Amino acid sequence: MDVQLGRNRQARRAYGLDEIALAPGRRTLDPSLVDTHFTLGGIQRQIPIIASAMDGVVDVRMAILLSELGAFGVLNLDGIQTRYADPDEVLDQIASVGKDEFVPLMQRLYSEPVKPELIQERRERKVRAPQEAVLGNAQASGRPDDGKRHRNADRPFGGKGATVR
Repeated sequence: MDVQLGRNRQARRAYGLDEIALAPGRRTLDPSLVDTHFTLGGIQRQIPIIASAMDGVVDVRMAILLSELGAFGVLNLDGIQTRYADPDEVLDQIASVGKDEFVPLMQRLYSEPVKPELIQERRERKVRAPQEAVLGNAQASGRPDDGKRHRNADRPFGGKGATVR
């Protein structure tokens, strides 16, 4: 269904996550006949899931776990993980703040500069698994990226694969 936005302008209706439900169908399919593999940047994954590069969704541990399960997890290089040595403490602060204090808190937290040494530490700290977990910059913070800020962060966890930008 199209929505009129003005003279000669239309938009299609979009759906939010709370409006979509997956329900079993009338037909069944033998799972051995289904192939969910996909390839991104030369890395083949078994599960077609790419976890969002959001501070509250993917940290280093989650990126590794997703990789071990056959999916992708992308770490936001402009986020909390690369600004603070202890991101869990900061994420707890965000989770506990009220509606009125949220915006000032986020402005204060994101005024802290990205620390290149934390990018490297996140890459090395918990990454001992042979699977690839991607370290990428999804620009979730909305800042423009000229391709130079995270020059040394273009390698994925595990040493091979693709960086998602």
